[in-house]
Amino acid sequence: MGIQKDKKLKNLLEHWPDGHVGTSPWLKKNGISAQLTQRYLKSGWIKAIGRGAYKKSNDQIYWHSGLESIQSQLGKNAHLGGPAALMARGISHYIRFGEEHIYIFHELNSKLPKWFLDYNWGNKVHTIATSLLPNEVAIKAIEYKGFTINASSPERGILECLYLAPKNFELLECYQLIESMQTLRPDIMQDLLERCNSVRVKRLFLYMAKKAELPIWKKLELNSIDLGRGDRAIVKNGVYNSEFKISIPKALDQYV
Repeated sequence: MGIQKDKKLKNLLEHWPDGHVGTSPWLKKNGISAQLTQRYLKSGWIKAIGRGAYKKSNDQIYWHSGLESIQSQLGKNAHLGGPAALMARGISHYIRFGEEHIYIFHELNSKLPKWFLDYNWGNKVHTIATSLLPNEVAIKAIEYKGFTINASSPERGILECLYLAPKNFELLECYQLIESMQTLRPDIMQDLLERCNSVRVKRLFLYMAKKAELPIWKKLELNSIDLGRGDRAIVKNGVYNSEFKISIPKALDQYV
């Protein structure tokens, strides 16, 4: 049956934006049954990118379109975080040559769909399952290349960068980012630091904020932030900072 005679198919394709990923629940919501989905697949109007996810034939899809579908169609608590969130928000000091790495943060006990994990998006996509911070705090929807995705605020994003460091993200690069973040909001930063479940991350942020002489430093209420007890060795053979009881890379300690 041609598209002109199939009203459901015509309506579907007319309301399917270019570049978007359509999931099974979304198709069902738009009146497309599993049987019709199979018919359209066989007819070549749509193409499966994995189990339960589809694109229009000959359409180009992107990681951000996949993430938008996960958030809006499947209702998953997953968001763009860390350095990728800062990049998407236009914080231009995040400059890294080579392949662009994407970091998707989600709840510890949840899983992202296999189609998203397996698809070749053209970028290296890292999924981070963590309880670092509550899911609802300092995450806002942004417009990114024509798609609406939930992403960390700058305040949350920098803490996520520190969470990734030093294994996935250089500590010195984190510091260079923090140096540029002169407009961090004290109330949001205070709330995040009080809710943060990583003593290491909190100590690193406070060390860097003080070292960079950020305006926010003098506005934070340190007595309300649990910094734990004992030392934290961030790197092996590092330089010990007695104020925050952390061992940091020599290059960071000497950076001016």
